[in-house]
Amino acid sequence: MHGVPLLVALLLVGIISRSNLIATAACVLLIIKFSNLHFIFSILERRGLEIGLLFLLLAILVPVASGKVTEKELLITFTSLPGILAIAGGALATHLNGEGLRLLQIDPEMIFGILLGSMIGIVFLDGVPVGPLMAAGLTALFLETIRLFQ
Repeated sequence: MHGVPLLVALLLVGIISRSNLIATAACVLLIIKFSNLHFIFSILERRGLEIGLLFLLLAILVPVASGKVTEKELLITFTSLPGILAIAGGALATHLNGEGLRLLQIDPEMIFGILLGSMIGIVFLDGVPVGPLMAAGLTALFLETIRLFQ
């Protein structure tokens, strides 16, 4: 039963750190593993990120769909300093997310350090674990910075 001890450890750490998302993800993967539905792993590996991003975008765009944000407000935001900084932040974040995805494809074991860091951020910094790709992107940036100085 490869991977079961690590998934159980993640489940326990998720429970201890009060991270429902990590605990739930570990539970779902354990259920898939014990149910012999292994074909789901390849689907999740190929499309899981897209599915997760879809739901994240849906949640973020609800104020637009519900009319809480108007076109006029969007135009004003795009022409203000905070709006321009938001555009720059979005461009930088997506670049870092791409670097993080590449890092995780090359070194998938890095996810455990990223999850541990996320749990530290949740417990001690009152953080929210919605950015494993961003965390991987920052890790890639840190690694590149270290390589520059070696």
